[in-house]
Amino acid sequence: MKQESHQAPAATAEHTRSGARMAVDLEKEKKEILNRYRGLLRAIRGDRTPEGTRMIRKALNLAVEAHKDQRRKSGEPYIYHPIAVARICAEEVGLGTTSVVAALLHDTVEDTDLTLDDVKDLFGPTVATIIDGLTKISGIDFQTDSMQAENFRKVLLTLAEDVRVILIKLADRLHNMRTLESMAREKQLKIASETLFLYAPLAHRLGLYSIKTELEDLALKFKEPKIYDEIATKLKKTEAVRKRFISRFTLPIRESMDREGFTYEIKGRPKSIHSIYNKMLKKNVTFEEVYDVFAIRIIIETKHELEKADCWKVYSIVTDYYQPNPDRLRDWISLPKANGYESLHTTVMSPGGRWVEVQIRSKRMDEVAEMGLAAHWRYKDDSDHANVLETWLNRVREMLDDPSGNALDFVSDFKLNLFSDEIVVFTPKGEMRNLPSGSTALDFAFDIHSQVGRQCIGAKVNHKLVPLSQPLKSGDQIEIITSRKQQPKEDWLNYVVTAKARHKIKQALREQKRKLAVVGREAVQRQLRKWGFKSDQRNVDALIAYFRAMGDTDLYYKVARGRIHLDQLAPSQRKDGRLVLPAAPRDRDERTLEEVVGEIRGSHQGTLSLGDDKLKLEYKLSTCCNPIPGDDVFGFITDREGIRIHRVNCPNAVQLMSNFDYRIVKARWKGKDSVEFLAGIKFSGIDDVGLVNKITTIISHEHHVNMRSISFESHDGIFEGKVMAYVQDTDHLDSLMEKLRRVRGVRSVERVDH
Repeated sequence: MKQESHQAPAATAEHTRSGARMAVDLEKEKKEILNRYRGLLRAIRGDRTPEGTRMIRKALNLAVEAHKDQRRKSGEPYIYHPIAVARICAEEVGLGTTSVVAALLHDTVEDTDLTLDDVKDLFGPTVATIIDGLTKISGIDFQTDSMQAENFRKVLLTLAEDVRVILIKLADRLHNMRTLESMAREKQLKIASETLFLYAPLAHRLGLYSIKTELEDLALKFKEPKIYDEIATKLKKTEAVRKRFISRFTLPIRESMDREGFTYEIKGRPKSIHSIYNKMLKKNVTFEEVYDVFAIRIIIETKHELEKADCWKVYSIVTDYYQPNPDRLRDWISLPKANGYESLHTTVMSPGGRWVEVQIRSKRMDEVAEMGLAAHWRYKDDSDHANVLETWLNRVREMLDDPSGNALDFVSDFKLNLFSDEIVVFTPKGEMRNLPSGSTALDFAFDIHSQVGRQCIGAKVNHKLVPLSQPLKSGDQIEIITSRKQQPKEDWLNYVVTAKARHKIKQALREQKRKLAVVGREAVQRQLRKWGFKSDQRNVDALIAYFRAMGDTDLYYKVARGRIHLDQLAPSQRKDGRLVLPAAPRDRDERTLEEVVGEIRGSHQGTLSLGDDKLKLEYKLSTCCNPIPGDDVFGFITDREGIRIHRVNCPNAVQLMSNFDYRIVKARWKGKDSVEFLAGIKFSGIDDVGLVNKITTIISHEHHVNMRSISFESHDGIFEGKVMAYVQDTDHLDSLMEKLRRVRGVRSVERVDH
């Protein structure tokens, strides 16, 4: 702007007027900056020392100078933004001087000539670390899944270092959302989507309910403007009726609380537009049919040690006048939420036949609810609150513990674990544990200790045996049964939801793979010597390339598991002691389903080889007959689920073969992979003392078989039993059945499908 005025050598009257107007505007802007700065100082809660004020003034001067030539899309001076972010940090989040200084400077390192070293020299290492964290995550771009996931991980890394980084980032995002009107529509949608995906859930998890609510409402405003305006208009129209209702409803409560001598405040506030919209969607109802459009909050002033008792006294007063819904009582005072939220919620029936939610809390609880974990800085003596913050951050650090993990897996784990609701469960000794909802008995085992998880073979929930995959409910008491012989299995990953359990299982599976790879390496070296070649890296690389393995470990592992058969190879020639192999077979992945089926059913009477790793053809084992290696089987081509494998004597085989012979493909088992398959055995005989014990001992100890279920029935001296167990193949199953036939008292043993 200054350059333009300097460029005109002879200013016309119009130019002069324009320049004067510009000068007036700049003067006005200077005054506005000063006013906003004073407002910022007033907003800082707690003790502000003269030294702190000097630091803030120095940061403001530096930021004004650094951003002097920058303007926002709205045309305002850019400096308005950092001042607004600093004010949100102070007023709405409750942060102190250090965070205010960092907020004022949060864009300087990224957008101006100022460096981190300059900031460190002027304001110290703490402010520099926070600004470094903010600079790292300011470039988040949600263009692709993987990019989004990688940036998300970056955000969490900075959060683990200093939680103030994310609190300032949330304040920055809130101000950007409040001033989003000046942006283009595509930009609005992108920023609103990011906000709903990451920032609103983070605000919720950190207990910043006011900020979370406003972020969600603003995101809805820009994503669905019509719906937002419609709900906002209806809320405004019903405001007067709502106020009259609240006044009548709270009158008897106020009178009783006055008699009891409480100092209190009662607020009636509508639910957020976003939460009303969610209710309308979930329950498929109109605005008028959403019954809890507002909640009544009773905030009492009381001593810390009397909070719980006084909140229950107020609950007693409320329920003296209004009938509570027993299913809607939530006691988050005895058991606070994972983010530190404490409150007593009840839903009562009003005289007009309308359910009303009443929230009861102390003034301290209300501040914690509004400012969340940021209140940690205000209630430093409140060790419970500090512990909540530390526990959550530890779980974040735990998730970041495994840098090798896939970024997309990381995002889904993180959202599932740290943004989900929580359940409270207990150990046999009554120790309380918080887990994400949906957690299983196996998650609980790993939460106790990684070794307990690794050796877990079963669990008792409320004294009853349950599968490891059993989802837990709040209040459950869990006892874990372990065995030193137990090892984590691949399918355990389907049973767990917590990041800790997934990480530890993957770690254990990698260890198992490494141990098997040692065996495989020896086999490869033996075979190379047998062929007359050196067992050096060049020859190993030739085998890796031929079998398209992922690397040394993968090659050795597959050899050890019998997925690669070196003895079937015949190296054609030597060249300087190097192994030369024929051209590798064409990758089956490149062929279409039609080509593969064509080959299987072609003139050479080819057969689908089950368990052949090189044949990447989608097939599933049918549950109607549970085929296992060694069974006589066939493949059936389905419309949507690839090929289904059935036993030839499957109950459905006749119908499938007679009606759909054009869909049948031959199939046979290849190799002895140590995968376990489910098979059923039925036995009967004469009841005898200790018979059950003998049978279970044979199954689990002598044959090392894992049982999924076992049942016995006895009628007039005759017993019948059935076991569903995991076996490796028909030889394994036949051997087990033969052993059972030899047990005294057992008359018949046969295989069953289910």
